[in-house]
Amino acid sequence: MHAVTTRAIPRPAPFMLALLVLWSALGIAVAFGVATAMQWQLAGIAFAALLLLDVALLWRTPTPQVERRLADTWPIGIERPVTLSLETSRRAQTLDVFDLHPGGWSMDGLPRRLRLKRGEIASLDYRLRAKARGDFRFDGVQLRLHSPLRLWWQSRVAGEAQDVRVFPNFAPLAKFAMFSADQASRLVGAHLRRRRGEGTDFHQMREYRIGDSLRQIDWKATARARRLISREYQDEKNQQLVLLLDTGRRLLARDGELAHFDHVLDAALVVAYLALRQGDAVGLLASGGAGAWVPPRRGVGAIDELLRATYALQPQPVATDFLAAATDLSVRQRRRSLVMLVTNLRDEDMDDLLAAVALLRKRHLVCVASLREGSLDEALSEPVNDLPGAIRAGATAQYLDQRNAAHEALRNHGVMVLDVACDQLAASLVERYLAVKRDGLL
Repeated sequence: MHAVTTRAIPRPAPFMLALLVLWSALGIAVAFGVATAMQWQLAGIAFAALLLLDVALLWRTPTPQVERRLADTWPIGIERPVTLSLETSRRAQTLDVFDLHPGGWSMDGLPRRLRLKRGEIASLDYRLRAKARGDFRFDGVQLRLHSPLRLWWQSRVAGEAQDVRVFPNFAPLAKFAMFSADQASRLVGAHLRRRRGEGTDFHQMREYRIGDSLRQIDWKATARARRLISREYQDEKNQQLVLLLDTGRRLLARDGELAHFDHVLDAALVVAYLALRQGDAVGLLASGGAGAWVPPRRGVGAIDELLRATYALQPQPVATDFLAAATDLSVRQRRRSLVMLVTNLRDEDMDDLLAAVALLRKRHLVCVASLREGSLDEALSEPVNDLPGAIRAGATAQYLDQRNAAHEALRNHGVMVLDVACDQLAASLVERYLAVKRDGLL
């Protein structure tokens, strides 16, 4: 951070312009003989003296001390408070306040006019909502000071510049921390089909319960205890999940305020957090436009590393080379993993994607999640009343048919495919991850 204090050239205030109009009217009166030239000249001299005195007082007025209080990290799309504190030392001041926050953010509560008494510390709060992830800067606080006679105003920038980082929306992760992994899965909307007591890792012995399968019964323990004893298993831990995220042009599409990639990143972090809570290791590879690699790590603390590595990632208007991404991942990740590739699949991507999937399936279990634009479903649901509407509906239906054919081609090659809208992505990824764990596919 660094101190910022700049002054602009003083500008005429509305009251000065009103006095100038009155002086001009006096000049017109002189022309009609209603007033004398001497009166007009004296009025002009007095007016000029007031202007000079007032601008001198304004220039000598000290800039109020300004302090901004805000968080260093922000979640995208969530409104957060900012507090500004202002203090003047010599005399009372009237000023307008506006914070130089990053452009494009939604703001509520500014500009604000304040009347500061001598030595008073005033605070004002306003709210901001970040609309993009990455690194941003607050460049200072802009103040508009008014001269004592209100003939001039001057713009000044005071306070310190501050850097902030905007992360994916981590509020759901904080909420999930209060619940078990199963409860958090239900909170995110995942529909689980659980089989009581079954899994791949032995957990404990317990008394037989109605509904247990016969293969769960431990007959030796039953004989010793002289009552039915069941073996209870749990899903295997210490497996590996790798999230392969497309950062190419396909993810530039938007649903609402957020790009598809923002929805992808939010969903990826949710499934990563739940996998870490399950005892698995989670890694991430971003490829296509901007790139990033986070090797699989265990422990809930690994979510912080994922956040730091991905908060500034942005999709780029370039075609994604899926085969290159698969080759990169195959070199980096040697241990068998569940690879979740998240993209927006088109039929023209199929040759490259099939080659990439074939390479990954030599070692890994592959799931492809394909985002579906909400505008496509809306276009099909609209009534068709004219020729342009019919053409649009027909083109949309043809596109969706080609998309479904691409998904079916992947399924025919033994690949799990999810065709989901943005608001369903997190729940679908969690459901599939837990299904893989439950069925022991890894």
